[in-house]
Amino acid sequence: MLYFLGIALQIFCVYHCYTNRNSYYWIMAIIFLPIFGALSYLILNVFTKRDLDVVQEGLTSVINPTKRITDLEKKFKFSNTFKNQVALADAYLDHGMYEKAAENYEGSLKDVFVNDYYVILKLIKTNYLLGDYEQAKSYAQRIKEDSKFRKSEGLYYYSLSIEKLGNIKEAEMLFAQFDAPYSNYFERLELSRFYMRNMKKSEAKLLLSEILMESEGMSRPNYKQHKSVFKTAKELLNSIT
Repeated sequence: MLYFLGIALQIFCVYHCYTNRNSYYWIMAIIFLPIFGALSYLILNVFTKRDLDVVQEGLTSVINPTKRITDLEKKFKFSNTFKNQVALADAYLDHGMYEKAAENYEGSLKDVFVNDYYVILKLIKTNYLLGDYEQAKSYAQRIKEDSKFRKSEGLYYYSLSIEKLGNIKEAEMLFAQFDAPYSNYFERLELSRFYMRNMKKSEAKLLLSEILMESEGMSRPNYKQHKSVFKTAKELLNSIT
């Protein structure tokens, strides 16, 4: 198996070298120094510096998860800009530090950025995760007329917040905006859970059946992408009595 992978790698590198008119000596190195030559060619001629930086950043985040936050805190302290503060807030949110995330998102809403769509979207999510559903609702009302808000992550957390506040009918209307065939599988799965939480078993059963029916004619890559959703949908459907 490894032998054939090595051959495939050589063929790719030779093809890339030829079509990009790189030095003929690279072809010689790839052929006569198979693994070393091919890997050297990939690093020096195929992968960009940005690709390598992304890999390095990923490895660093695994080894030292808080390094990204520390670096962004230093960057924001050095240069107090909207971009740096939002990047820091994003990092806090990714690490589950919701109070600090909210503080920095809110702090960035000033001057020309006072109504920034992206930041308000994140504040809806952050406040929902903090359990401040009224605040999440308040932020959602500032951007809910924006065409981008429909079927956005913000609408998802807005719907959940409205449900938590006890307005089940409005929450259902909001959730229903995600219910379109062959799309929004995660949100539609949550809609089925919403139905189950609110004693609408027939609606949940119908929606889960539709999701599973759509999965049957799906291409392998698409099925693989949503595999966990389909598995959960099947489990939920089987649990409905």
